[in-house]
Parts: sequence; C-alpha cells; structure tokens
Amino acid sequence: MVERVLLLKGVHNFRDFGGYAVGSGGRLRRGVLWRSGQHDGATDSDLDIIARIGLANVFDLRTSKERQIYPCRRPQGFAGEVFFSEDPVQAHAPHIAAAQTVRQHTPKSVRESLMRNYARMPFRPELQAMMRVCTVRIVEGNGPNLINCMAGKDRTGVVVAMLLLATGVHRDDVMEDYLLTNIVGDVEARIAAGAAAVRVIAGPQEDAVLRVLMAVEPEYLEIAFAAVEDQHGTIEGYLGRVLGLDSAMRKKLRAALVEE
Repeated sequence: MVERVLLLKGVHNFRDFGGYAVGSGGRLRRGVLWRSGQHDGATDSDLDIIARIGLANVFDLRTSKERQIYPCRRPQGFAGEVFFSEDPVQAHAPHIAAAQTVRQHTPKSVRESLMRNYARMPFRPELQAMMRVCTVRIVEGNGPNLINCMAGKDRTGVVVAMLLLATGVHRDDVMEDYLLTNIVGDVEARIAAGAAAVRVIAGPQEDAVLRVLMAVEPEYLEIAFAAVEDQHGTIEGYLGRVLGLDSAMRKKLRAALVEE
C-alpha cells in the first residue's frame, strides 16, 4: 500500500484512497480520491508535490477555530475550490474532544471517549452536509478531490468510509484503508505533529494518552457502522435516506469513479 502514500514532510496521512475493487466489477480510479491531515505545516517542496495532483475540490472538515489556529498552505496558483464544514456543536476534532472531556486522562479513558464520539459521528449534521456536497462534486467529475481534517483519521475516516461503501467497495477493504493511518508515512512525525496540536487546544497530556489519541482502531469504525445500522437498519438505508445516495445517485458515483 506504500505506493498510494505521498511522503511529505509537513503534511501527514496524505494518500490516495482509490484503487479498491468494487462489487459490481472494476476498480476505483487512482489519482482522483485523496485524503490527508491538515496542511498548515506544508513545506514548499510539499506544495510542489501537491500541485502536481491538480486538486479541483478540497473538502475541509475542520471547524473554523481549527482553521484559524492552523491555516492550510496552498500551492502557488492553486485554482481548486475549497469547501469548509459548518461549525458543529462538537467544537473540536474527535481526538481533541476526547482529550478534553475525560476527567482522568488515561489510555483507557480516552479510548472510551473516542468510541463514544464515533457512535455520534455519522449523525453530525455538518459532516452529513459535507458528504452530500462531496458526492455531488465527485459525480460532476471536474478533477481530483481531497478530503481532510486535522489529523486525517477520524472525521475524514468516517466520511471516506461512507464514500467507499457507497461505491461498492467491500467492507474489509474500507477497514483496511481506515487502518492505514497507523502504518503509512513517517508515523512518529505524524504522532508528534498531532500531539503538538492536541496540547495547544487541550493542554498537557501524557505520551501514552497522545498515542491513543493519534491512532485508529478497528473497533472505532465498527462502532460508527453499528450506530448507523441501529438507526437505519442498513448502511444502504443511511446512505439513501440521510446522504441522498439512493440507487440512482450511487450509479452516477460509480460511473464517475470506477474503471475496468
């Protein structure tokens, strides 16, 4: 899976989530679906590499406060359209919210807090709105797309998972893509950058706690799926009723993304 990762110095978890097989035949096109953490630390050489992708759409899932503290750098002459998420009731990234809401910060307590956050994440109105915008723009097919949040793992992870499921990617492959966060790129640099951001907003944290906050676990995404199925019966029901991805729209999405 290394070939799908952009090894950048100041932007972490930047990778192509195309290439997966879909149930109806064929594979998702490569080079049109990207995900990452925030770009505030992008070096000039990072920006040169990103510029070659030719991003048409960027879907920034962060809050206005996160964007204000960590404004993203863009390549010179950047002509893509950037879509910003509305501010939610939940004011911070899930991993930062987990660091703030638990009274006694231990690996166990923040893991439990993250699990609670994942159960709620598919129902956050601002993320649902961004998923609707994202799928419409992808169907229009005007160029490569990037989905990002602060760390590129929680909010981005759920949005990307729903998009992959909507195209017909097998659930095992969706999970594999989600878990790549833990192993690709410079993992220690990613954890250090995320830890610094957590400390700025949530205050001092133990190293063991920070490592939990900056990781993903299969159980997190499974909890999100289970919450969706509990309320809507199936993932397909959620995609159709909540995100507007009925069978006709999903067919258009596959037409835009799938190649033989």
